[in-house]
Amino acid sequence: MKIVIIGAGNLATHMTKALKEAGEEVVMIYSRSEESASALGEKTGIPYTTDLSLLPDDADLYIFAVKDSALESVLSSVKPNSGIWAHTAGSVDMNIFKDYSERGAVFYPLQTFSKEKEVNYREIPVCVEAVRKEDEAILMSLASKLSDHPEKVTSEQRKYLHLSAVFACNFTNHMYDIASVILKENNLSFDIIRPLIKETCDKIMTLSPREAQTGPAVRYDENIINRQTGLLEDPVLKDIYKLLSKNINNYSKKK
Repeated sequence: MKIVIIGAGNLATHMTKALKEAGEEVVMIYSRSEESASALGEKTGIPYTTDLSLLPDDADLYIFAVKDSALESVLSSVKPNSGIWAHTAGSVDMNIFKDYSERGAVFYPLQTFSKEKEVNYREIPVCVEAVRKEDEAILMSLASKLSDHPEKVTSEQRKYLHLSAVFACNFTNHMYDIASVILKENNLSFDIIRPLIKETCDKIMTLSPREAQTGPAVRYDENIINRQTGLLEDPVLKDIYKLLSKNINNYSKKK
C-alpha cells in the first residue's frame, strides 16, 4: 500500500516507524510544523511537507494522526481522492468523513505514546472501523501486519474505550505526578515508589482491579484518611483524596 501520514506527533512517529518495519510504503509525511515534519522525515528517510496541497493524490491510504480539534480543518484542506481516509482518534466518530470522502475509516492504536520511549507495536491493540466492508478488511489486514491484536470496534464502542483509557492511563499517570511532587517536597525520590507502582501494575495482569485494590479507603479507615488529608495543604488535593477514597469504598462493596 502507498500510505500518506498526516501528522508528525507522538502517535504518528511510532506508527510511521511500525509501518516501515512492516514493509509498507509510506510515501509522504505532513506536519504543519517544519521542525516536526523534518525530524520524522529525516529519521525515517521519507519525504515530508508542510503544505497539504502538495500531498500525492494517488495513495491507497491517508492516515490522519492530528489533534482532534484540528482534524476537521485538515480534512477540509486535503484534495479529494479515491484513497481510504482513516483517523487515529479515540473519541471522534467515523462520520466526520462524510463530507470529504466516501471511504472514511478509523485506525486507532490503543496506547500512550511518547517519542522518546520505544514501544512494542505487536502488543498494541489496533481498533479498526470503516464505512465500506472491503476497506475494513484492508485495514484489518494492515493492522495484523503491525499488531497481534487487531480489533473491529465501532465508533460508539470506541467512545467508551477511550473514556476507560483516560481513567486507566491519563488519570493514573496524574496520580503518579501528584505522588512525585509530594515526595520531592519531602526530600524523597520518586524511585522509592517505582517498585510499588510496578507491583500494582503486575497484579492487574492476573487479578481484576477490584480484587487488587488495597489501602485505607477499601475499609474506609477514617483515622488514616483524616490524618492523610491533614497533610495536604492544597484544598483541591484534599477533595481529590476524599472523593477517590469514598468512591473506592463504594466500589469495594459491589460484587
